[in-house]
Amino acid sequence: MTKNICIIPARGGSKRIPKKNIKLFCGKPLIAYSIETALKSGLFDKVLVSTDSEEIAKVAKMYGAKVQKRPPELADDYGSTWDVIDYVLAKLEEEGERYDYICTIYATAPFLQVKYLKEGYEKLKNSDACRSFAVTTMPFPIQRTFKITKDGRCQMFQPENYFKRSQDLEEAYQDAGQFYWEKVGCKSEDIFFGKDSIPIVLPRHLVQDIDTMEDFKRAELMYKALHDCI
Repeated sequence: MTKNICIIPARGGSKRIPKKNIKLFCGKPLIAYSIETALKSGLFDKVLVSTDSEEIAKVAKMYGAKVQKRPPELADDYGSTWDVIDYVLAKLEEEGERYDYICTIYATAPFLQVKYLKEGYEKLKNSDACRSFAVTTMPFPIQRTFKITKDGRCQMFQPENYFKRSQDLEEAYQDAGQFYWEKVGCKSEDIFFGKDSIPIVLPRHLVQDIDTMEDFKRAELMYKALHDCI
């Protein structure tokens, strides 16, 4: 029987938004949304939060997740998400636990929906790809973007596209920062945003990075508007 695990990395040292992962978001700790959606999906044999924080661990358990403490070297500004995932899996394997599919869900994903999690799993399971993850469209054609030069003027990255209509330019996508499915044992030499990954396209109104307080407030307004309208 196929075994799946959801891993939610959640370190305690957020600097731009102190205690971001457990900061109240529309009345609930932010991480609670990711835990609840993962559990509600019924896709996982285990939903596990990896953290260095006792406060986060307490909240995670309160909302139904298992907790694994991570070492200090994986809790600083330089430890990557993938290092954390490797550590979690290695520790579980030492305890005799092995999984066929891993889904990494960010602790800052209050817009995460079960149907997209399921879509990511089904499409990956029924393919020869190694990964699937949430993406969304860019709000503006990247071919018409520009930078500000050292002397304070504008310079287009692709000036040949200045006179082209937006609808004639190719659609571009970005990582939605919500979930990342991986098939255990699937070998790929390509980057994550490459040929061995399946994009699961989300509407833009369900995507918002939460890195600053401005992001946080914007996300709350979006969430309230979305749920007031349903």
